[in-house]
Amino acid sequence: MKLFLVEDDAVIAGAVQKHLEAWGYQCVCARDFQNVAGEFAQLSPQLVILDITLPYFNGYHWCTEIRKLSKVPILFLSSAADNMNIVMAMNMGGDDFIAKPFDLSVLVAKVQALLRLSYDFSVPGDVLTCGDVVLRLGDGVAVRGERQVELSRNELRILQVLFTNKGKAVSRETLMQRLWETDLFVDTNTLTVNINRLRRRLEELGCEGLIKTKKGVGYMVE
Repeated sequence: MKLFLVEDDAVIAGAVQKHLEAWGYQCVCARDFQNVAGEFAQLSPQLVILDITLPYFNGYHWCTEIRKLSKVPILFLSSAADNMNIVMAMNMGGDDFIAKPFDLSVLVAKVQALLRLSYDFSVPGDVLTCGDVVLRLGDGVAVRGERQVELSRNELRILQVLFTNKGKAVSRETLMQRLWETDLFVDTNTLTVNINRLRRRLEELGCEGLIKTKKGVGYMVE
């Protein structure tokens, strides 16, 4: 698995690269901070680790540029770990967030979970339905009539769990466990941001209100 590390602190980048390579990953560090998207396109990695504070352009900018090219999982790694920045990172297309200072073992656990979930989709052809909405698991697309939208990994996972449990409320803890295979390091705001982003995607299909909030419990579809 190729990982792309966008971190301008040479000490941190070196430590992360060395640790990930010890786990068997090929970790390539960004060199040209004016052309991160170009390096990404040339490398075609399976996961991106991205700092927020970078020379020339910040991590939000590069996350947006990468999202124009790929749905590859993006893990933010930053000392700017207040709620506003975490929410911003998720809204820009990030899949997870680790605050500096961090434990390298936690970083590896996050990387492993994102890779496992991102590249373990069901075989093409598997579908789930809710009303007139069809969820194609194989290619990560939601369809309603002649409209369709492509979903990110997290959006697909959330809908898969909700559609599978159609008519029943799914707890926030269950969704976090399904998305990240742990709720130990996940801020509850991260799930909220992913739900809100998914709702906006469903609005493109004309499905306002498909995902209902069950106060004190979680979410459901009917």
